Amino acid sequence: MILYEHPFNERIRTYLRLEYLLARFEQLLLRSSEIDHHFALTTLFEIVDVGGRSDLKSDILKELDRHKHQFTSYRGNPSVSEEVLDELLMKIDKCQSGFNTVGSRIGNCVNDNDFLSSLRNRVGIPGGTCAFDLPAYHAWKQLDPDERRQNILKWSEPLKALNDSVVLLMRLLRESGAPQRVIATNGQFQQALPQGRFQLMRVFINPALGLVPEISGNRMMVWVRLINQNWEGKPQASAENAEFEIELCA
Repeated sequence: MILYEHPFNERIRTYLRLEYLLARFEQLLLRSSEIDHHFALTTLFEIVDVGGRSDLKSDILKELDRHKHQFTSYRGNPSVSEEVLDELLMKIDKCQSGFNTVGSRIGNCVNDNDFLSSLRNRVGIPGGTCAFDLPAYHAWKQLDPDERRQNILKWSEPLKALNDSVVLLMRLLRESGAPQRVIATNGQFQQALPQGRFQLMRVFINPALGLVPEISGNRMMVWVRLINQNWEGKPQASAENAEFEIELCA
């Protein structure tokens, strides 16, 4: 099954972008070639751009605090494992403590480093990181892969608390969803939503159907339009009934 996710508000949209970028950064960092480490650094700049919003720190801390109060209220409930609850609350406390410390300094890992700042100013220019433009960067790429990796880990240290917090919040959000099978009649599906209740929609489609969903929605209604994707021509809207699975996450 292919998973597609659609956020219903700007906060979740930002979390999804950060989650995507942080996962890409981690994967590139594990590799050893200089081109992979180049794109690890460009991804680091993207993370700083997305994560540097002034209201992001308060949003994340507010969400962590909301979950903490919610799960604390489950204490004494016989249907809830105290051991699992304690572990979850410990993770929330750790994220709160870590992100509260570094949340306002996410952009500083680049802005306070002249080497990274000069590189960041050049990556948006086509071919702007050639050796004759940035000789210091060219020299850095000749270092041993492990040394380059340690440099990047040191520079990106403030992002660890951001990563832990976003991953935890998105995990809790996704776990709140319940799967349901639905049918797109003549290639289209729509469903009314209780106002303000849901934050994320997850759509699972069998790749054998050859269909791609176009999802749009707000707090009141969600629409899914199925498309027969032609990779070499114009895509066509499907006119067939198709079954797929959705999860609405609050």
